[in-house]
Amino acid sequence: PKKEVADLGCGDTSLLWMLKFHKCLELLVGVDTNEEKLRRKEYKLSPLVGDYLKPRERTLTVTLYHGSAVERDSRLLGFDLITCIELIEHLDSEDLATFPKVVFGFLSPAMVVISTPNSEFNPLFPAVTLRDSDHRFEWNRMQFQTWALDVANLYNYSVEFTGVGEPPAGAENVGYCTQIGIFRKNMAKAAELCVPEQHGEHVYKVVFTATYPSLQQEKYRQYAVVNEVISQVYDMRRDLLERLKLQDDRDFADTSADAGTSEAPCQCFQPVLTRFSANMEKTPKPFCVGNVFYVPLERLFSLPKVKHLCINIEMLKTLIADTVMLNSDGSAVMVDIHDEDN
Repeated sequence: PKKEVADLGCGDTSLLWMLKFHKCLELLVGVDTNEEKLRRKEYKLSPLVGDYLKPRERTLTVTLYHGSAVERDSRLLGFDLITCIELIEHLDSEDLATFPKVVFGFLSPAMVVISTPNSEFNPLFPAVTLRDSDHRFEWNRMQFQTWALDVANLYNYSVEFTGVGEPPAGAENVGYCTQIGIFRKNMAKAAELCVPEQHGEHVYKVVFTATYPSLQQEKYRQYAVVNEVISQVYDMRRDLLERLKLQDDRDFADTSADAGTSEAPCQCFQPVLTRFSANMEKTPKPFCVGNVFYVPLERLFSLPKVKHLCINIEMLKTLIADTVMLNSDGSAVMVDIHDEDN
């Protein structure tokens, strides 16, 4: 299933930047009221050269919206996770009352993570009342947990509490520096109370969007398949040449003084060819005829990475046909046995 995560009040997009490295995600959304800051941080979320050289397994789209956590936008409905990191303390009483209605009632994600300062920790800071001049309030643990439990009960979520920032020795009673509530939707009860989805409310303004290359996109899948096939073919050829060299060395050591006649080039491959031919129908293996090295597509298709990228051998043939040389019936890749430049 598609994995979608939104960060409300995403600020400098640091959390989104960390999340984009998780390969299971397909949609990352950031929402913030500061449009200028979002535009300054676009570069952190843009695909880099490495993203094209090694595409993701799943396509990832990253979108930044200018908007507020207390506005309803149907493009964020039903996400797997919504995070609100150090957000709620910036809301006035009216917006704080609206916040759960929007996030839990309207957007209704499978999980919500909310963090907020723990005011009990503040005396450990020098001369601190509120940690930020924009904070409207800072709750102690009882206040936050009471609010969170009320919200969870009202919207059919469970909630557990944790935090980050251990207190120093001797001050353990103040709790974590930042308190966190992890809300999980009660899926069974949510199914019973299911109401028709509300669509069409698009109040956020798109500030930035980018789609990362992935193996689900044909051109990147083709690139990955071709690279893997070429790499494997040359590895197999190198292995064959090394075995032949060892055999030649042994033959040379055993050669009598009167056995100096030269042989046709293809004959030096005869032992390998004979060995491969015996098992060809059962398990197709690389072989050579004259100075041409062949790797059956059936053999290549059996490689885990190739099989993962291709549905069947026909798909494999289609993806590599324009890049590598195939034999006349298209059943094998062929390369010159001595062409080391490739």
